[in-house]
Amino acid sequence: METLALHAHHARLKARFGSIGGREVVLDYGAAEGVRSVAEEAAMRTAVAVVDLSARQVVRVTGPDRLSFLHGMLTQDVEGTPPSGVRYAAVLTAKGGMVADVQLLRREEDLLLFLEPGLAEAALAHLHRYLVSEEAELSDASAEFGQLSLVGPRGWALAQRTFGLPGEVPTAQAVQGGLEGQGVWVLPSALLLPGVDVVVPTAGLEAVFTALLDTGSEEGLVPAGWEALEVLRVERGVPRYGADMDVHTLPLEANLERALHYQKGCYLGQEVIARATFRGHVNKRLVGLLLGPGHPAARTELFQGERKVGFVTSVVASHRLGQQVALGYVHRDVQAPGTALLLADGGGAATVQPLPFP
Repeated sequence: METLALHAHHARLKARFGSIGGREVVLDYGAAEGVRSVAEEAAMRTAVAVVDLSARQVVRVTGPDRLSFLHGMLTQDVEGTPPSGVRYAAVLTAKGGMVADVQLLRREEDLLLFLEPGLAEAALAHLHRYLVSEEAELSDASAEFGQLSLVGPRGWALAQRTFGLPGEVPTAQAVQGGLEGQGVWVLPSALLLPGVDVVVPTAGLEAVFTALLDTGSEEGLVPAGWEALEVLRVERGVPRYGADMDVHTLPLEANLERALHYQKGCYLGQEVIARATFRGHVNKRLVGLLLGPGHPAARTELFQGERKVGFVTSVVASHRLGQQVALGYVHRDVQAPGTALLLADGGGAATVQPLPFP
């Protein structure tokens, strides 16, 4: 397992560790075994929490043809992305299935693709397969960058004060700041949560993390882990590759219209996306599910009567909603909010909900 650069620092804060995609993550801090800290989730909702997301990986693309090459490989308008622009996109197979979803940052000298833990190797292999005559170089730059997320309504205010940032919270742009001579990039939240993400060269990661903990009391900052983050992600209806998406998933099935650019021209997998868009529907789509006390395993099947109509993906305990909630895929004729379904093997009931959860 690839350990976090700040492992020892987190251990001093009584972190409980886990693994996602073969890379270490902090699950929570100071909680009893197997129990997520409710205080971390509360900070994300009302103040700000800092989450070490350095398990996420980074692919760097350089060379004179870097823009044109990625323009033909990603679902977004790469060539039209301005300097310091940030775009959310998908990498597809020729059949339209997702190899990865990425957050792209265009810098002056390169393009950075931020991916979920464990995806860099597969994404690089896929991209290299189609790199024929273009002058572009692709590399795994994960070890060069740390990634912190300031999650919560006070996240941007803390980033502004800590890194000397002007203006409004970034939306489709990244802004550059610094701390004690250490430059950082501040990006919109990759999970569409309140707050911002901070990309830091690994050499400066400990200094930045420590400074945030030392100076964030004014905003009510607490360190938080993956489990609290997952609750907010699921409640927001944001799918995560490896949990809610795989190579068999079409972006439209996962409600990822924001990843698609319909006027950019050809890209790998475009014909499949165009056909599905022309039809006006896909056969299954990601929805929310209220589960009551039930906590089914991922991929548990969903039924309407004797008919199999879908399956569960991510499941979390939502204190806000007072029950277990989930994301899952259901057939298009059972997607109406309030539709009652059954979990396989007597696992209880599930009720379809719109996303994000009300």
